[in-house]
Formats: sequence, structure tokens, C-alpha cells
Amino acid sequence: MKKLFANYNFDFTSNERKLLSTFCKQTLKQIEGDNKFFAESKSFSSILNKLQSNEDIVKLTKDEKTRLVHQLKQNTEFLENKMKKSWFIKRWIYKSLYNQYESLLQKINE
Repeated sequence: MKKLFANYNFDFTSNERKLLSTFCKQTLKQIEGDNKFFAESKSFSSILNKLQSNEDIVKLTKDEKTRLVHQLKQNTEFLENKMKKSWFIKRWIYKSLYNQYESLLQKINE
């Protein structure tokens, strides 16, 4: 059964905030000049502002959450493919980032 109301309030740790802030900054740099991604840039800049605020609980809108989850899923799939094709040391480096993204996705989708 589908939940009637979804909770978009998140309590991130300082490490999760840093990771998400870096993720949002990278995403904004990639889509900065393209007008096709106006809605994405608006959402990610709003997420970044909320993460950098001093509030304990980050309140996201439904649109912000869906865009964030989509991008995180895309990155985890990309990292998973990279890990399959790479050697031991590179795989070890990618595995750390992959695990962090996976834990964030689980926390956001709870």
C-alpha cells in the first residue's frame, strides 16, 4: 500500500552533508550553461543552499528529492560499471564512494 503522505525532512550527518554538497556543486558545474537543464540547476542550487544552512533538519520538496535520488542512482550505476571494469586499486577507490552513495540512497528512500 502506498503511503498517503511522504516525509521529505532529513537529518544528515556532517559527512553526509559534505558529500551531498560536493555532489550538488559538481552537478551544477556540469549543467551550468545549458538551458535544457534549468529546472535541474534550480533544484540542485536550492538543495545546496539548504545543506549549507545551519538548520539540523533539511526539508526538501518532492521535486528536489526525486531529482536528487535520480542523480544519485545514475552515479551509483556508473560507479558500479566502472568497478566491474577496473583493477584492484581503482576498484577499491570507487568502492568507498559507491558505498557512501548507496547509504545516502537508503537513507533518503526510507
